[in-house]
Amino acid sequence: MFKKILVPVDGSATSNKGLLEAVKLAKAQKATLFILHVVDENVVTQSAMGGGYFIEGLLEGLLENGKKVLAKAVADAKKLGVTAKPVLVEDIGLPVHEVIVAQVKKLKADVIVLGTHGRRGFSRLLMGSDAEGVVRSATVPVLLVRSPAKR
Repeated sequence: MFKKILVPVDGSATSNKGLLEAVKLAKAQKATLFILHVVDENVVTQSAMGGGYFIEGLLEGLLENGKKVLAKAVADAKKLGVTAKPVLVEDIGLPVHEVIVAQVKKLKADVIVLGTHGRRGFSRLLMGSDAEGVVRSATVPVLLVRSPAKR
């Protein structure tokens, strides 16, 4: 039986599918639901290194967007009868999957529910996979919720 469920969200349709499954699981298990949004500050660093001129305010914008994503996710969970706790983390230098796994330990979560695109082959190599990183390094069960492939 799961007592604490962690679901990372980014506002995408794929992460929203993961959120929906996490809410169902939390309701069925009468578990605490933690909704995590990771603000990846590496985006700001990479923009600065690339000579970007529009960096000012970028981090603040990412944080504000993260707060909005979390607020919507918490509200969606509440509409479905589950009280959720939002967790906003600013990531400096670590891959996102490592931040997710660190939050599992910090929150003492029993399971991670994660939306994934299910990419394979070349597209996965180009874009990377946070889900794959989580699966490889998590010490708790991971429920992957696959998004339908786009054609």
